[in-house]
Amino acid sequence: MIKGNFIDNLPKVYGIYTGGFLGFIIIMSIAEQMGMTAKTIGICFVAFTVAIYAIIGYLSRTAQADAYYVAGRQVPTVFNGMATAADWMSGASFVAMAGGIYFKGYGYMALLVGWTGGYVLVASLLAPYLRKFGCYTVPDFIGTRYGGNLTRFLAVVVLTVASFTYVTAQINATGTIASVALDIPFQYAVYVGLISILLCSMLGGMRGVTWTQVAQYIVLIIAYLLPVFWISNKMGAGFFPHFMLADEVARIGELEQQFGFVKNSAGDLANVPKGLAGITKAHSAVNASPWAFISLALAMMMGTASLPHVMMRYFTTPSVKAARKSVGWSLFFIFLLYSSAPMLATLSKLSLIDPSLPTGIIGKSIAEVQSIDWYQNWNQANLMFVSDFNGNGTLELNEFFMGGKAVVLATPEIAGLPYVISGLVAAGGMAAAMSTADGLILAIANAISHDVYYKIIDPKAETAKRLVVARVLLVVIGFAGATIAAMEIQGILGSVIWAFDFAMSGLFFPLVLGVWWKRANRQGAIAGMALGLISGAWYLVWVRTGGSGFLGITQLTFGIFGSAVSLVSMVVVSLITSEPNAATQKMVDEVRVPSGRSIIGKQ
Repeated sequence: MIKGNFIDNLPKVYGIYTGGFLGFIIIMSIAEQMGMTAKTIGICFVAFTVAIYAIIGYLSRTAQADAYYVAGRQVPTVFNGMATAADWMSGASFVAMAGGIYFKGYGYMALLVGWTGGYVLVASLLAPYLRKFGCYTVPDFIGTRYGGNLTRFLAVVVLTVASFTYVTAQINATGTIASVALDIPFQYAVYVGLISILLCSMLGGMRGVTWTQVAQYIVLIIAYLLPVFWISNKMGAGFFPHFMLADEVARIGELEQQFGFVKNSAGDLANVPKGLAGITKAHSAVNASPWAFISLALAMMMGTASLPHVMMRYFTTPSVKAARKSVGWSLFFIFLLYSSAPMLATLSKLSLIDPSLPTGIIGKSIAEVQSIDWYQNWNQANLMFVSDFNGNGTLELNEFFMGGKAVVLATPEIAGLPYVISGLVAAGGMAAAMSTADGLILAIANAISHDVYYKIIDPKAETAKRLVVARVLLVVIGFAGATIAAMEIQGILGSVIWAFDFAMSGLFFPLVLGVWWKRANRQGAIAGMALGLISGAWYLVWVRTGGSGFLGITQLTFGIFGSAVSLVSMVVVSLITSEPNAATQKMVDEVRVPSGRSIIGKQ
């Protein structure tokens, strides 16, 4: 029996939860040995974990605005770090990151560098100061700092564009996992994923999302690390493969050269079948040059420091000091997964192409590969394909194709691990996508309900009415995201990168200059947000429709163009218009003092 305050008992509560989850894995392992089918195991893992998240969301229900919007500002630093890591490590990080590294190698390390380095910007430039301000949402800071409803509204627009782009990718990831685990079509699976997401956030808002994200982090980190260590040990690469990566990468290089690995002039795989033609082509710009690497890392750093759902997590800490410490814990928990993504990609590729391993398929007959159970499962999911292009009946390296989403999810099966590990990985991927989607949908709904409805439309609205509006918006936004995700307009990783670019185009400099430049004023902020977002979106459309681009800025880094326009327009307009009043400038000075009471206090 746990007695006393819930916050004080958090280590005990989540210790019991972790032990229970490990016990469930053991039970599923025993059930597999006794004959439980793979499909049933997958369903049990997804259903069990989603049910736990739903229960936590229900128990965290609240009718208080402070608890709904910022979890009562009482989340301890370590647990806020775990929740932030879960919020941050999306379906793209869990499902698609290793796939990107698998196909494009070191170029995708730019994402790891940028996403991790972005937290340096968060810690040094924004998080403590936004927490000191005392706001509920990012548009709340923009609207109060610069003044006026238009600035607040534009911040909501940028937030919505960036977050909605991001959330479609997460619902895409939940749909992919649900379709495989539950054996249902992707177009229906995205709505199953959506319902799972809404169960966590509908009743408890930020409080419910926070405590489910801590639970989700525990699931996703176990699900990601356990296969890495197990496969590495099984392959003889050591229990801790991080120190052996150079040897394994060199081995892959030798094998690719031995097997005559062929790329076309665009740097993509030659002879890619029509159904999987986008596997590598969509990402060909990632490692085309050193500048492509640097620019992508830079865009991801600035995008990280601009994403509203990331900033919101630091509004929930008890103090300014706690917000800064929480960033450090976030980095630690994120590092645990990010440092392992290259290992998983490397081990996955070796499992497939190394003929000295029992799992290697290159050089085997096409018929033999097509008869393998794991190949049949993923082929039916349209994520694997083999074709005998040269007609010799033997599988060559350029005749096997795998979707990026399948690398993490399929590797345990490919490596010959018990299916219970595949079920665990599916549950981890679901947790990663759900946790980020929860934060994103909540960020949009809270911004519209608080900053548009309450601050602009009906300032006298009662708390109960505000929360009803927020919950209705959660459902509407979620179903809109699921509908777009079902269309599969863009892949998971591409959508995520676009979200970072949109966010930095419109919000990075209004946020940073709002803290660090007293001269920045309302007119400058309006120009910065509007022109930054519009110019970034224009550049993306231009490049996507055949424009050649310039300065090496691609569709993956269009935020560099948008943010540059935002900075110039904001500085110029601020300087040619009147400076903020004395009260605003004094407020900015107070925000930069990393201690003391919040500027605007409770709302």
